[in-house]
Amino acid sequence: MKIGFDLDKVFVDYPPLIPDRLIDKLYKKKSNGVLLYRMPSRPEQFIRQLSHLPILRPPIKTNINFLCSLPKDKHELYLISSRFGFLEKQTLSLMTRLGLDSVFTRMYFNFENKQPHLFKDEVLRQLKLDLYIDDDLALLKYVAQRNNATKFYWFHQGPFTLTLPKNVMKINKLSEITL
Repeated sequence: MKIGFDLDKVFVDYPPLIPDRLIDKLYKKKSNGVLLYRMPSRPEQFIRQLSHLPILRPPIKTNINFLCSLPKDKHELYLISSRFGFLEKQTLSLMTRLGLDSVFTRMYFNFENKQPHLFKDEVLRQLKLDLYIDDDLALLKYVAQRNNATKFYWFHQGPFTLTLPKNVMKINKLSEITL
């Protein structure tokens, strides 16, 4: 089984005391209802680099433990992160520090600064995954329309009242995925 995972909010949490909505607002913008992500200005890049310091990005240990428990002889595991290139150093350091660099079959990063939903769609189409887990519902809705054979999981802790596409399911923890 081929399984793909996002990084942020799946294995690494957002900085504490900063509301998720604020972070999402800084990352995304709407242009006539079209999904569009912002490339931050130089000062914003510096602030975001600071916000990615290890002390501000705690690992989500239950999800990391679940990932490490998956039998590698039965699963191909892929990390697909849309972090931009200005975070390359912090991202690669994080992967090594958490030991995730040795867990995945292959890791894909958006260091060329493509639009995240387009980058992930490109990788998903190439890999033809069975399952993909991400916390970004707008992105999932986009890729779910274009990858009907893949089962998508929206990692979201808390209640919701939205209608999800037929191939997207909500989970609170990774152990809820159906393997």
